[in-house]
Order: sequence, then structure tokens, then C-alpha cells
Amino acid sequence: MIVSVNWLKKFTDITLPIDELTTLIGARLVEIEEVVDLGAKYKDVVIARVVECSPLEGSDHLNVTKLDDGGARTDVERDESGYVQVVCGAPNVRVGLMVAWLPPKATVPETYGTNDPFILSARKLRGAVSNGMIASSRELDLSEDHDGILELDANTKPGTSFAEQYELNDHLLDIENKSLTHRPDCFGIIGFAREVAAIQNTQFHTPEWLADVTPDFGSHNAIEAPSITIENVELSERYQAIILSNVSEGVKSPLGLQTYLSRVGIRPISAVVDVTNYLMMLTGQPLHAFDYDKVMSLADGKLNISVRAGRESEPLELLDGRTIEITSDDIVVAVNDRPIALAGAMGGSETEIDSSTRTIILESATFNLYNLRSTQMRHGVFSEAVTRFTKGQAAQQTAPVLAEAVRMLTQMTGASVASPVAESYPGKKEPEKITISTSYVNAVLGTDLQADQMLRILKNVEFDVSIDGDSLEVIPPYWRADVHIKEDVIEEIGRLYGFDSIRFTLPRRDFSAVSPVEFDRLRSHIRQILIRSGANEVLTYNFVHGDVLRRADQAPEASYRLTNSISPELQYYRQSITPSLLGLVHGNIKAGFDEFSLFELNKTHLKTAPLVDGVPAEMHRVGFVYARKTPQDGAPYYRAKRILEYLGEQLGLQLEYRPLADTSLTFMKPFEQRRSARIVDVQSNQSIGIVGEYKKSVARNFKLPEYVAGFELLTEAISLALEHRALQYTPISRFPSTNRDICFQVDQTISYQQVIDSVKAALFETPLETDISAVDIYQPEGAATRNITIRVKFTSHDHTLQSEEVNRIVESIAAAVRRDVNGLVV
Repeated sequence: MIVSVNWLKKFTDITLPIDELTTLIGARLVEIEEVVDLGAKYKDVVIARVVECSPLEGSDHLNVTKLDDGGARTDVERDESGYVQVVCGAPNVRVGLMVAWLPPKATVPETYGTNDPFILSARKLRGAVSNGMIASSRELDLSEDHDGILELDANTKPGTSFAEQYELNDHLLDIENKSLTHRPDCFGIIGFAREVAAIQNTQFHTPEWLADVTPDFGSHNAIEAPSITIENVELSERYQAIILSNVSEGVKSPLGLQTYLSRVGIRPISAVVDVTNYLMMLTGQPLHAFDYDKVMSLADGKLNISVRAGRESEPLELLDGRTIEITSDDIVVAVNDRPIALAGAMGGSETEIDSSTRTIILESATFNLYNLRSTQMRHGVFSEAVTRFTKGQAAQQTAPVLAEAVRMLTQMTGASVASPVAESYPGKKEPEKITISTSYVNAVLGTDLQADQMLRILKNVEFDVSIDGDSLEVIPPYWRADVHIKEDVIEEIGRLYGFDSIRFTLPRRDFSAVSPVEFDRLRSHIRQILIRSGANEVLTYNFVHGDVLRRADQAPEASYRLTNSISPELQYYRQSITPSLLGLVHGNIKAGFDEFSLFELNKTHLKTAPLVDGVPAEMHRVGFVYARKTPQDGAPYYRAKRILEYLGEQLGLQLEYRPLADTSLTFMKPFEQRRSARIVDVQSNQSIGIVGEYKKSVARNFKLPEYVAGFELLTEAISLALEHRALQYTPISRFPSTNRDICFQVDQTISYQQVIDSVKAALFETPLETDISAVDIYQPEGAATRNITIRVKFTSHDHTLQSEEVNRIVESIAAAVRRDVNGLVV
């Protein structure tokens, strides 16, 4: 947003130098990104009178003019009468016209500040010397009008500085909009001036016309007023409209008004459009004008205007030529149930004002800021009007701004008020009164302000304040919709008094560090274990592209989707961590990392998840992937499983692996059912995740190497399993351990876990400490049997093991496996 300092000065005295003013504004109101010296752009422009004008010989459109500049420029060639010769091709140049003259050495304002500024000189055109040029409105960077030179006020004295005459010796403040999101009043010059007055510790008085929330529009019945219907107060608190006739669309607004619009980034167009834009920039309240005759052609003889929610796929052609499909989250202004405007954002082309317009419907309204924010992003409308509506304009302001627009249009265009004001005001509210004690204000701010000081501070920004003993009775003005509670008043006092004016005092209470909760300590412990295992931690976005979900065999429809995401790549809240990790594998392989492990501890989300305190629950997960560019002996499943076993051992969990009977769970979707297992904690029987290899389609979609596997764990489930953990302490044995490898030949339908279960049962009664690990699983192609080799580690805590003792246990293991799964020792 651009703020003109000269425009502010029309409403409050500013005596501070520009650097002091901007420092004060930055400290107490809003961040200023840039200060532009506008006067430098127009410093060389001189107002002159055309005293002679004759056609240039040999040209069909050029004229040789003589200008009286009052002798303002001393470094230019003059004739015997002291006039300056300028060649001009504009069709409207004539004797007696007051013009804007750009002398030699001047920079054309339209090109000022660009990479290729156009600096004028005295040069010959068809044999006649032209000392600079006479400027059009576009060359002065005031509007797009280039049909002729700019015609100035005839009463102006020749030689007057153009910048001084039209108050262009100005500074423009480029404001950081986000800092004022909660202050809709400051998106108007008057509201901003009110704040500038307050931070200079001077009282401000809002113009009478803006303070009058019940203006008198008079009695006019030439045209029947439209009926107004607001479907839902949540969509619009107030909608007003009035009809003006005898409007001359071709009339231009005064040049002074045009200069103020152009300096804040709005191009002047016509009096009707300029007045609505001028008042919007002045007050923050947007207005919109419809062509009455075009609206009536859609109204079937009875003008009924309704403000309602849009309907899905309802078409509307906008003023910019685009045809959009409206959604139920949009607000529309409709006539005869037909949309004629995307409310608060842009009008429709069917009711656009043009050169034939003679009667207009002038609208002043408020619309739901949250609907308009989504409308703005969904349809790509980023106008000055929608910017202000999305801040939440006050409903009480529509009437005074509409009344001022009517006054200005009748004055500038000769328009007549043709109807009464039509209105619907379902959102009318009584002013809020806030009672607050001065002691509470001082306690919060750390100040010792007196009640009269607080009163003066608040009255400077036009709060209605009275003192009752130690308390203040505060009623915010209607434009301060952001003030509702005591703390809002305290913030206002502190900000305007100056937070930098508050004395620094050390806190009087002791501070002690807060111990992390058990769940956070668990996550930190898991992180350290995986790092010790050699894995690399990564941090990826919780939001992903829909294609990432589809490549992982997950449905985007099951994810929450952002309608206003900062990037198309970040639209969907991910359902599991695995797809994000798989998306990193190919890039790392391509970068030359032949073997690596990645893990992440983060959150996921599902539409099907239950709500917690009215919002969707987030689920904590641990994702892990192991990848190797070239295959090696053994399946990659066992590489991932080995890391998982290490994690379980360090956490004190006894893990068991069970077949995947159900793969409908979202986080299991990327895994191949026949080469994956469900992870269960034995003691609690708690399912904590999945480990395995990935589907061929998933591997192909993510360009994964052949040798890749991973796991995904439910962090909350691990926490529950640890609550059931039975802590036992076993000292390290003083006696050596011995290992025995046993190979079983079993039917191909027998799983590794079935063999392990049988071995564990056989070892249940042994007094020795045992540990079982996998060595190999081998099955020749086409064979009906497979060989499963395991390693059993035996440890005694009271004697040295003998071969005979270990052999007897191995024989009992063999017998158990033969009995349970018909396995043979080979």
C-alpha cells in the first residue's frame, strides 16, 4: 500500500522531517519498506501558456508553438519577446492553453526511475528547433491518456512549478500490508492520518461527513428504489444502493484528484470511476457502480438485488473479460437471481459502465472477509477493493461514504439523485463498552500512567472515554472493529504511548527450565538411536503434491487439501511419511550416494482421523528407508529389519513380525504385502507399524533402485507399548557364549516367523540365556521347499558351557521344528 504524505497533511499537521516521521511510524504503527521522493520526479516540469501556435511547414500534424514560462528557466533559448519555441504534434494545442512544459535537460516523468530514462534536449524537428516538449497526461505518468497534451487550470500563473501547483512535492510511503491486516481503518488515508496524529501526540478530528453515520440523502422518487435482500448475515452485514441519473460518463475528474490517485498507484479513468476509487483510498470503503439500464434489462421490470452465496459451477463473466465458475464459498450480487458481480472482488461485464451510461446504481456494502480471502486466491483477483474488504470494513461506514460519493458525483458530473437509498442492514450492532482499571493497565504495561494520560491517549484516536474513579469507560469508534476486550485497549495505550518509552524492569519471579514431556523424550531417544545406527535424519514438508500420494498408491481424496497453498507442490497434507522419504531416494542415488539410510520423525494427517478439540488430529510417525544402488546377497527387507531390531533392543521392546492380513491402512499402501510384515510388541501385543519392501509400481513411480526397503512406525503406539514394558536387569555373564547355526528345510508355505515361533517354544524351559537371529533364507527357483538358516546364541551365567549340553538343546529345537512345521535339519 502506498501512502502520500501530502494527502495525510490534509487531515493532520505534520511538522517532522520525513526521516523522523518514518522512524516514528515504523516504531508505533507499521513497517515502512521504502520512502519515495516524488518531488524529484516532477522538479523540472514548468507550467507555461501557449502564446503562439502555427502549423509547421511540410508537416500535416506538427505545430510550432511559443510558450510563456514567466522566465522560469534561464538556460533555454528565447526569441525577442522572451518566449520559448516548442514543436508539438498534439491535436488540442492552441493559443491561450496552459500546459505542462518539460524543458531541455528534464527527464520525462513516465520514464523516471527506469533503466532507460528519457532526458530531453533542444533539437530540430523538420528544421524547427524544439526546446523540450509539451507533455500529455501519460508522459507525466498521471494516467493512460495520450490523445493530446494535458490542459491545466487557465488561472495558473506561467512559470509556476507543476509540482508545487499540484502538490507533487510529496513523499510516498510504501507500507508493508501484512503489518496492518487487523486494522481496516488504516487502509484509508483518513484512518492512517488519525494514527499519525496520535503518534505525534496530537488530537485528531474525523471529517464531519465521515463521522455522520446517518446522513440525509434527501427525498427523491424519480426512479423506484431497488429492494435489497441479504440471504445470510454471515455473508454481508449491510448493503446500500442508490440510483443517480443524468450521469456524464465522459467527464474527467479534477486534475488535483487525478494526481492523488496516480501517486498511490491508481490510474484515473473517468469522474465516476475516479470518485469511487478516491473515496476507497480515502476511507478504506470500496464502492461499485452498475449501469442501471443494463441491470434493468436483467430484472424483468422489478429491480430486486440480492446478496447470496454462489452456486457450484455458476458462470460469471468479469470486467477483465474472464469467465469464472462460482463456488458456494463465493458471495455474489444477483438481480432476478442472476449474478451480476463477484461481491467485493469484481463486477460483471454485463452491467459494466461505458460511454453510453447515463444512469447508475451506486453500491456501498460490506462482505465477509473470510469468504473474500478464499475468493481472492481461488479466482486470482488482487484489486485494491478486495484487499480492503479482506481486512473487514465497518458496516457503519457504508452510509457516510455513499453520501460523500453522491455529493462529489453530483458536483463533478451534473448527476441527479433519482431514488431513495435502498438498504438491508441485518448486522447492526450496538457499540461495545469496555471497563478497565488504570492499575490493571499499568500492571500489564509496566507503566505508571495516570488516568487523564490514558484518557488523552485514547481520545487522540477518537475513542469515547470517561473516568470513573480508578476505572476507564471506553467505547471504541465504529471504525475500530478490532477492539473488543480489555487487552485490546491496553495494547492501544501502550502502542501510542510508545513501547520504547516504557521503562525496562527485570522480572521479579524465578525462572526454571521446563522438563520435556515423556513423549518428546521418547522421540528424541528414537532419533538418537537411528542416528547411531548410521541413518541420516531429514525434514520434509508435511504438505505434498497430489502426484506424490498417487505414486505411493494413496488416494488424494483422503487428504486435507489447501485451497490457497503457497505452491502447487504443497497442496495436500500427507497421509504417511514414507512417500516423502521415497521421493528423496532417486535424487541421492543420482548425486553419487550408492548406499544410505534416511529417517524422519514428523506428523501425518487423515480425513478419517477423529477430531480433537474440534480440529483434525495429527499423528506422529517414524519413517525409515534403506537404499542401495546395486543389489547384494540377501533381501533388502532384512537390512531394514536389522535397523528395526536394533531400535527395539535399545528401547527395550521385544518385537515380533506377523503377516499382513490387511493392507487397507493408508500408511501400509506403498508396501508389498508378500514381502512385508506387521510389527508387534510381544509384551503389550501392541501393533506399532510395518516393515518391508515396496510395491513394484511404487518403486517404478519413484525411480527406486532394486535394493530398497524401509519401515514406518506409529510413535504413539510405541509410547503405549513402553508403558507395558517389564523392566528386568540381567548382568553380563562372566562365562563365554557359544553360537550354533541350524538350517531347516521346510515347505515353501512355511514362513520364517513360524519356524522362529517353534524354536522359541523349544527354548522356553532352558535355563540358558538365548538369542535368535536370521542367517539366510534360500529357495531354488521352482523348488517346493526352502532352507531357513538361523543362529542361536547360548549364554550361561553360572558355568562354562559344554558341547554335550548345547547339543541336547539343539536336538530339542530340531524335534520341535519337525513336530510343529515338519522341518528337517539339513
